[in-house]
Amino acid sequence: MDTEKPSSSKKKKKTIEISSLADCEDVLHNILSRLPAKSFASAACVNKSWNCVCNSILSRPRIASACSFKASAPIALQEVLDKVLLEPIRPHFAIANVGRGFNMRRTLDFLVKHLGLRTPIILSVVHGVMGRDALTDEFREVKFQDHEDIGVNRGICTCGQQSGIVLTVGYLPGLKVDAIPLLRRKEIVQVPVDDTYVDVYLAPPVPMIDQFVMDIQNYTTSVSGCASPVGIIMFGKEDMDQKPIIEKLDYAMSMNTVFVGDERSRFAYRSGDDLRNVCGNPAFISDAVALVFASDKDKPHGTGEIQFHLAMSEGVSAIGPRHKAVSVRANHAEGSTWLTAKREGHHVILDGEQILRHIDQLENRFPQVELYVGVTKRRKCSIGSEKSRLITTLAFHGIRGGDQEYLYVDGVGIKTGDYFQFYQPDHNAALAACRNASENIRNLKLNSSGKGFLGRRDVANSIDRKEVLGGFIFSCCGRGNSFFGGLNVDSFPFFENFPSAPLAGIFCGGEIGRGKLSMTGQESQEESPAERRYLHVYSTAYLVISYSAAPSE
Repeated sequence: MDTEKPSSSKKKKKTIEISSLADCEDVLHNILSRLPAKSFASAACVNKSWNCVCNSILSRPRIASACSFKASAPIALQEVLDKVLLEPIRPHFAIANVGRGFNMRRTLDFLVKHLGLRTPIILSVVHGVMGRDALTDEFREVKFQDHEDIGVNRGICTCGQQSGIVLTVGYLPGLKVDAIPLLRRKEIVQVPVDDTYVDVYLAPPVPMIDQFVMDIQNYTTSVSGCASPVGIIMFGKEDMDQKPIIEKLDYAMSMNTVFVGDERSRFAYRSGDDLRNVCGNPAFISDAVALVFASDKDKPHGTGEIQFHLAMSEGVSAIGPRHKAVSVRANHAEGSTWLTAKREGHHVILDGEQILRHIDQLENRFPQVELYVGVTKRRKCSIGSEKSRLITTLAFHGIRGGDQEYLYVDGVGIKTGDYFQFYQPDHNAALAACRNASENIRNLKLNSSGKGFLGRRDVANSIDRKEVLGGFIFSCCGRGNSFFGGLNVDSFPFFENFPSAPLAGIFCGGEIGRGKLSMTGQESQEESPAERRYLHVYSTAYLVISYSAAPSE
């Protein structure tokens, strides 16, 4: 009996200390704010008092990002997960970009297990990643080797790195987030095999683009009351032409909606809505997936505003005269177009060999670099049964070659009468565009508190100022060190202005960037309302996410 009394006394004393601690809200706040995410989630369930303190700690949004280049994929995955969950956070979304060394299914299952079934997650295979190392905190831009099977190889010079991962997790109160796929439902046909019949899935030729757009609109309307979300981060299937998909989205959404993403990749996803989780189902093909960020119409009083901002660094320059397409043949089987053309102001019809010979003889033509044509397309567009209207876009198509009959270009959708201009990668133009992007991002900095810039005296005056939560970079896989001859050039515009803000980036197979090219919300001189551009080549798209605190009453 005597031996049990000290233990009972100690237990009673400990209970009293914890009870006193719960009454001391400042001390409790200080302790709970230092917990990692999993322990923090458990602490929020202790009692009502602790839950209120936890809610006050997470009253502001937060983005966490980390990368790892460990040779072992499971070790790298565990490193970045531990890093992003090192501090309190309730994941509203997660984006993981990996190299070829990662098993897609196992990686997605691991993330779902640790981040929760209701957390929308997108996992994609990319050409390289940018981010801070989970262990050393060093920022790196790394392109991977052996990536021929995840998109178009644009002559990348790699640095010997085989694989890696960058993981971003975000908590964005005031927004609702979900992953919405673009699907094709396969038809089931019974094929006779020996003495029985076997079900065979046949893919329909056309994806359900209108349904995809309406799914995004319906989701956004249900949570925000309007049809256009704040932003979309999108990943397209590597062998699917994304031009008609982005064209419909551009047509349907307000210009205040920012799109960014990777045009060509391999991806897997997890939606917060189980009805959308058909990834891996043999009856469906996913041609794209969009992570949709929509305003929450039911957000608590006092919640601030989160905004998406876009900046672009274009990496091509125009060369030669404009041409007008004359004879056009679409080869849908090969995904290419054969055409003849005549120079603007001339009447002679030129074949592919004549066109390319003239372009190669121009003084400003860089030898042995790729060529593209930027085609100005004026098309009718509509969603569902609504009345169509005309939109004008600039679409890039890679040059495959030319002979004495035709000029051969990637993709379809070009028509007789369309005008086009030749473009080539230009690192000098890209460097100048990076400087312009940095100045554009600096405009946001001038109206921003920065990351961690606010002291106690500044809090009362910070209501009308923006805090930069973090950013994403989507850069062409042809850029990087081999293109610029220097390290970390693509990330410099963001890093120069917000060096301590979380930043994640990828080298991708096609850059999606659409929105107002102004950090202040004003129209930019770079934008031409008559010619919209949303799929880019040799460019970098910068997404900057900011937060403005709610005005106090």
